[in-house]
Amino acid sequence: MSVNTPDSHLGAGSLLPDAEQRQKLRKRRAMRDGLSRYGVGSSGIGVIVALTLIFVYLFYETLPMLAPVSMEQGQAYTVPTGETDGYSLHLTLDRYQEIGARFTSRGQIMFFDALSGERRETLQIPVPEGAEVTAFARSESRRSLFAYGFSDGSVLPLKVEYPQHFVDGQRHINPRLSFPLGEQPIRIGTDAGEPLVSLAIVEGRGGYIVAGGTVSGKIAMAMFTTTTNMMTGQVQVRRQDFSLPTLDAPVGQILLNDSLRNLFAIDRDGLLHSFDIVDRSNPSVIESIRLVAEGEMVTAAELLVGSRSLIIGGSDGSIRQWFLVRDEGGNTQRMTMIREFRAHQGAVTHIEPEYLRKGFLTGDSLGEVALHYATSSVTLKHLQLDEQAINRMAIGPADSLALVEAEGAGQIQVVEIRNPHPQTSISGLWGKVWYEGRDAPEYIWQSSSADDSFEAKLSLVPLSIGTLKAALFAMLLATPLAIMGAIYTAYFMSTPMRKIVKPSIELMEALPTVILGFLAGIWLAPYVENNLPILITGAVLFPLAILLSGLLWTRAPERIRNSVNAGWEAAMLVPVVLLTGWIVVSSSPWIEVAFFDGSMRQWLTDVGIPYDQRNALIVGLAMGFAVIPTIFSIAEDAVFNVPKHLTQGSLALGATPWQTVMGVVLLTASPGIFSAIMIGFGRAVGETMIVLMASGNSPIVNFNIFEGMRTLAANIAVELPETAVGSTHFRVLFLSALVLLFFTFILNTAAELVRQRLRKRYASL
Repeated sequence: MSVNTPDSHLGAGSLLPDAEQRQKLRKRRAMRDGLSRYGVGSSGIGVIVALTLIFVYLFYETLPMLAPVSMEQGQAYTVPTGETDGYSLHLTLDRYQEIGARFTSRGQIMFFDALSGERRETLQIPVPEGAEVTAFARSESRRSLFAYGFSDGSVLPLKVEYPQHFVDGQRHINPRLSFPLGEQPIRIGTDAGEPLVSLAIVEGRGGYIVAGGTVSGKIAMAMFTTTTNMMTGQVQVRRQDFSLPTLDAPVGQILLNDSLRNLFAIDRDGLLHSFDIVDRSNPSVIESIRLVAEGEMVTAAELLVGSRSLIIGGSDGSIRQWFLVRDEGGNTQRMTMIREFRAHQGAVTHIEPEYLRKGFLTGDSLGEVALHYATSSVTLKHLQLDEQAINRMAIGPADSLALVEAEGAGQIQVVEIRNPHPQTSISGLWGKVWYEGRDAPEYIWQSSSADDSFEAKLSLVPLSIGTLKAALFAMLLATPLAIMGAIYTAYFMSTPMRKIVKPSIELMEALPTVILGFLAGIWLAPYVENNLPILITGAVLFPLAILLSGLLWTRAPERIRNSVNAGWEAAMLVPVVLLTGWIVVSSSPWIEVAFFDGSMRQWLTDVGIPYDQRNALIVGLAMGFAVIPTIFSIAEDAVFNVPKHLTQGSLALGATPWQTVMGVVLLTASPGIFSAIMIGFGRAVGETMIVLMASGNSPIVNFNIFEGMRTLAANIAVELPETAVGSTHFRVLFLSALVLLFFTFILNTAAELVRQRLRKRYASL
């Protein structure tokens, strides 16, 4: 009797593996399953880690902008004095913030170590015999230009220079004075002997202008131009004197801007008188306005770097910024109060502007020092230094060190400042800012200029709106074409034709976007500009021609309709589209002549619609062409993968194919179609090269289809290679990249939530 085993019926030549082989196969399968499971899992985790690291790096680069501003009180030392010492008229620091200089009322300039107070050198200016110093003026700190005014009515302009040489690798600086208009004091005005109580000096493109005011309210002004003989090296000075209208009160302070177009005189009553000095032979008063509240006095006034903004400090502790704004007619510029900063408890006694930025220090009568920044309209820090009134302050070119002298204290206090990114406040980046030279608050991105005193405009609003604008117009073109094309291809098109159409459209995605951008900027933009009517005729004739063709096809004899296999009807539209396109292009010149006086672009301009050659329309056409394959491929797969039993059941119940598409196919495929739209939108948001080459890169805030834009991605590509590493501009560009990443993250997260909800809702179909 034999016992049957599971393998007893198999012969020796059986193909089934034995127990040992089966065990090996199980191990191999387990190993492959494990590799697949852990490999796919680790790859997914790797993607998440990579995205996290990108986010962390971007945040790391932008984090310094969030660091708080610090002002710390350093060491104090005795005010450097000379043999014939007087009180301090001005303090300054050299470019390395190593040497301080103290200008005194006796005409001495004492140089000392900025950190220790050790006296280095004292230089004496030539003071006229029997005269005393009655006025002092300084131009912008970066120019190191000063002027002394004397009781006999004369003026001595001078410059402080810091030549350096190296000995054994050590830098040595030996300060010296130079006199651009000669070493002898000069007179301005006609009344010899009347002392000047206020003084201003500025070096502009036209030469030097010196202006002085007297107790009687008279203002004298002289312009000096210098030429150097190339053969002898001798400097020749030519002068031209001017007289301004007399004020009704003593002149308290005079300020001149670098453009040599305006002179501002502040009298002892707190009124500012604005003079137009463009026509220097006939200066005129533009206006006289009160700078502080009634009953208060102007106690300090200074021009910020660039000499376009005037900072006014009052006896009530108020701090206000004023600058010239064109009136409604656009013909005259008038002084306008732009913003107000956090007030001091005591009267403002001194204002010290920064060298290259729109920041400034203020000191008050109670010994408090404050740091402000004009563009971002913020008071960054307050620091109580002394109990006496602040007399003089100096801030270094690096904006990291300040010297403060209190009245009667006999000491100079060193203040260490850390304020690397004052422009990057919430209001400065995302709010409307009233910039110098503008007529109203605006959103502006303009990060650089040829002028060193340029006020950086770093609003992210134009870039964000430009990003949305480019994506919106691209999606308006791509979404309907891609979705409707996907529905027709997946549901109505014959299989042989689908095998040709689908790969062809997906192959479009392999076309480099730089090529599309190049073609859009070089060929498409000028072509559309010269044939603008095709936009109107094309938008009207293409849909009408296709609908009319469909209507005629349904009315065609059955014999003709049956001659075309089902699913090949779309091929019948190819000649219709080509013929319509020829009609649209050929009729463009005739339409332009008949309806738009021969130039549609000029007609748009005449009706108030600006037209740029590279604009949102060109970007929409080019970027829409680039986005169509992405949306089409995903949407087509979603529609094609709708279970056949659903469509067959709908048709069996008597629904037409179109009713089946609308009531069954679209609902079932809606999660996939929605994902396709969101992925296409995400690509449009992040697109760089097409926008860079076809948009004109104008950071403007509007949705005009005929004007350009600048997107976040394109702006990063353009400006990041040129910016200084670690600068505010550099970090704001990384912030814009972080904003772009955050925007796409929020968009994709919301899209996934909607997709999951749609999938859950229609899962029962």
